[in-house]
Amino acid sequence: MQLSSSIITIAKNKYLIAIAVFLVIMLFFDRNNFFEQMRRKQELSELQASKEHYLKEIDKTKTALSDLSNNPAAIEKYAREHFQMKRDNEDVFIAVPAADTLKK
Repeated sequence: MQLSSSIITIAKNKYLIAIAVFLVIMLFFDRNNFFEQMRRKQELSELQASKEHYLKEIDKTKTALSDLSNNPAAIEKYAREHFQMKRDNEDVFIAVPAADTLKK
């Protein structure tokens, strides 16, 4: 009897009801609800990891560019690797992997 009367007095408390309704609306029905915020935090962490990756790639590219600008041996290496260029007295052999090894 005493338990049911204490539950009834709590249920009649308008401030507690207002707080409960407010929490339910904020957690589930608001545009920026709890689940949406968790999804956005996950997306933010993925974007930050992607940013770190691209910053590293930019540093590599800047290093390669400065090396190509200043080092004639690096220019020759780049031309040989990417454009299959050769010297007059050389033969170039291009090794292509077999088709069955590409599928693995």
